Amino acid sequence: MENEHYDKSSWAVGGGTMLGLGIGFFFLQTNIMAFVGCILGGIGLGLIMAAVLSKWK
Repeated sequence: MENEHYDKSSWAVGGGTMLGLGIGFFFLQTNIMAFVGCILGGIGLGLIMAAVLSKWK
């Protein structure tokens, strides 16, 4: 089998989104804007991680 390098950027963005969603569920009952902010923060964190992962290629 060949040792192929797979792109992990989509995994980083998806993982950051899921992390933001999980954290946001704690704030869902108190403030809906904090929930949305956690999701957006998770997407931003995933995009930063994707940029760092692509630099290591």
